[in-house]
Amino acid sequence: MAHEQQQEDTDFERLEVQGIIGFNGSFQGSFNVHPDKQHLVYSIGSTLVIEEIQSRKQCFLHGHHSDIACITISKSGRFIASGQITHMGFKADIIVWDFESRQEYARFVLHKVKIQGLAFSPNEKFLVSLGGQDDGSVVIWSLAKKEAICGSPAQSKSAGNTRCLAYAHNSDYLFVTAGENNIRVWELDVENRKIRPTEVGTGQTKRIITCLALTSDDRTLFCGTTTGDVLGINMESRLFQSIGPEKEKFSLGVTALALLETGDFLIGAGNGMVQIMRASEQTQQKLDSGVSSLSLRGKGHEFYASTEKSQIYKFNLADFSHTLVNTCHSSAINDIAFPFGTSDLFATCSYEDIRVWHTPTQKELLRITVPNMTCYAIDFLRDGSGIVSGWDDSKIRVFFPETGRLMYTINEAHKKGVTAITATSDCGRIISGGGEGQVRVWRVQERVAKSGQKTFVTELEEAMKEHANAVSCIRVSKDNTQCVSASADGSCIVWDLKTFHRKQIMFSKTLFRCVCFEPEECQVITSGTDRKISYWELYDGTLVRELDGSRSGSVNGMDISLDGQYFVTAGDDKIVKVWRYAQGDVTHVGLGHSSPIMRAKICPNNRLIVTVSDDGGIFVWKFPF
Repeated sequence: MAHEQQQEDTDFERLEVQGIIGFNGSFQGSFNVHPDKQHLVYSIGSTLVIEEIQSRKQCFLHGHHSDIACITISKSGRFIASGQITHMGFKADIIVWDFESRQEYARFVLHKVKIQGLAFSPNEKFLVSLGGQDDGSVVIWSLAKKEAICGSPAQSKSAGNTRCLAYAHNSDYLFVTAGENNIRVWELDVENRKIRPTEVGTGQTKRIITCLALTSDDRTLFCGTTTGDVLGINMESRLFQSIGPEKEKFSLGVTALALLETGDFLIGAGNGMVQIMRASEQTQQKLDSGVSSLSLRGKGHEFYASTEKSQIYKFNLADFSHTLVNTCHSSAINDIAFPFGTSDLFATCSYEDIRVWHTPTQKELLRITVPNMTCYAIDFLRDGSGIVSGWDDSKIRVFFPETGRLMYTINEAHKKGVTAITATSDCGRIISGGGEGQVRVWRVQERVAKSGQKTFVTELEEAMKEHANAVSCIRVSKDNTQCVSASADGSCIVWDLKTFHRKQIMFSKTLFRCVCFEPEECQVITSGTDRKISYWELYDGTLVRELDGSRSGSVNGMDISLDGQYFVTAGDDKIVKVWRYAQGDVTHVGLGHSSPIMRAKICPNNRLIVTVSDDGGIFVWKFPF
């Protein structure tokens, strides 16, 4: 079904992606520096991104139909391989990409559910792949013939899951796998199509191994463990050699290893510690969250560390200083807002934070953090003096947009969290919707004390109780006399903001997700879980027109252009669509998101469309008209 829909939706013209802000740092080896030292390779959802370090220009490789779970680059940099994770019972694809042409070179389908690890042989003859815990097998692929040579179960029946994989540096016929209480060295026999494992015994030492690194001469194998120490294995005798550190182990386990040519090695830990282990001394730096990958640039004079919270840091090896080079949300983004009249900035909100982005450079300008809380909705005040936000602890918080300092808070604004918020254009009122279904109007007055200090007084002007379920979206008319609220109870209500009574109500068998005023404010358009886009007459609340907004999944985000000629929708089908308002037809589609889209906005100057998704990705598209 989904496949047919993709086919039909691709008949339209494509929207051009201008940039992606996003990075999935949740898996090991999620971030790689290409051997040419000029490009970075990482993924967001099912999209593989190749980014130039100098110009920050991005190139996107689409081919996977679900999230990428591992990435590796061949020694010369000619090939990139990526493997995905799918649903239970389905096969997971491995795609080998040609770096020069940026095209798919080969697609290998054999493993079930998840690809746990990938590695190229040093002369790029073979690719070895490791399946996840539902698959549990190792397969060798020939890159020249584009087919599987042989496979084998990755571990013996008694051992635990195999978690990681590494290829030898000097031999095309030797590789290593390791995991829960197992380390195996494999030898490949191409003539007989066999791979033969040798178990490495570790005696009394029982460990769960998370990452592997081989020295450049292939004599020693280092294994990072969940216990927070590193095992040394002699590759010639295949025997357990050493273990360290004895005393101060790494908190939350060793999650990444990288070997330098000097013989020193870098260790990344689950608590965010990055440390260089030298014989003489140890230098360390602490990052914001667990390290998911360490990648050397060239010989390692510079290296990059990425964390589980999707931050990328660049380190200088000489003085071990680090700078944050890339950051994005690591959990679902709930809302997006542009300030009035400017397209150079926009704000997004998510679990624990609100971030303000610079649209042309896609850099983060400001981050406002409220620990352990989720921000559901945001809006800018019309004069740009504040960012209004609604949170799941039932508070409305207003922040200064330059510094991110808290301006004032409205406590206990709703029961069950503040799920929708907007401000009137005179900045005198805030209108909020709650999880219990009330729409409340707050009057905000600024008072200046004799000392010159500003204080804000907020009072509840009216609570309008009609909705029986969470309010999902509120929009105010241009003259501030009326507002429309959409709710998950299947009703959409137009309120008079002078008398605070209901002017009009629209019913539908759907959970409404979004509502927009058409610019002349004679009509509103709504959409929700029934996938229909409905046009309603404001005068008498009748349904004028109904369009099919999507073939699968609800429509979560909708925005209308300032001239009212076009509108944009996006939702659970992961497709962005541009519609003509009067004709009611689709003109362009945008494909690229790999998880449900939460919100879509057209920027005030009608140049760009910004969409945000469940996986923390922000896509900036060129507006076609």
